[in-house]
Amino acid sequence: MKMGIGLATIATAGVVSQPQAAEVKTPFTVSQVYIPIAGSSQEFPVRRVYCIGRNYAAHAREMGSDPTREPPFFFQKPTDAIQFVAPNKIIDHPYPTLTKNYHYEVELVAALNKGGKNIPFEKALEHVFGYALGLDMTRRDLQRFMGDQKKPWEIGKSFDFSAPIGPIYTVDKVGHFKNGAIGLSVNGITKQKADLSQMIWSVAEQIVKLSEANELFPGDIIYSGTPENVGPVVRGDIVRCSIAGLPDLAVKII
Repeated sequence: MKMGIGLATIATAGVVSQPQAAEVKTPFTVSQVYIPIAGSSQEFPVRRVYCIGRNYAAHAREMGSDPTREPPFFFQKPTDAIQFVAPNKIIDHPYPTLTKNYHYEVELVAALNKGGKNIPFEKALEHVFGYALGLDMTRRDLQRFMGDQKKPWEIGKSFDFSAPIGPIYTVDKVGHFKNGAIGLSVNGITKQKADLSQMIWSVAEQIVKLSEANELFPGDIIYSGTPENVGPVVRGDIVRCSIAGLPDLAVKII
């Protein structure tokens, strides 16, 4: 089993470290997902894809919740939801099956190269390797339908190509994104426009809260929430995302 990330030995049933991995024989190969690192020949190996929900107050209200009382909540996408989108290109993005209401959500993504459990706030940003621009694409009708039935709405969030992402820019090159413009347009018309400082839970706070629930590891990435005015796209639409300090990300819905 190829782990792709050089972890120390983990004393957990079913989990092996990198040195042990070479000795394991499997009936088939499962590929590792990687994200290119800007300005480097190296690539970032993805372990888990975490996403925080309703992390901008106005978006929380448009989704029917009260941001003044709601603690942070998280969900995950599979690693093969990743669709790499190179800068200065418009990449084809397939309209998924089973939905008639496909929504965009632009987000800042934090990539971790250090893990831990119960990480203190003052140490949290030390775990961030770099940042990227991402899209949390959502089959909104399926998400709402399942939510109305009080069932898990994974089918609305966790599907093929549902996590487009640009290259990862290391902290030493771009610093930490505590503020700055974030936005999204469809066919040149602005749909989402906000500032990263409007996040209810900062990246550091997200790391703290996540590490209380799960032990974090190198290779984990966190989609840090979207501003208000999420909305639908159809085939032929061009979606362009921006965060000040990062190159735009653009996809064409096909």
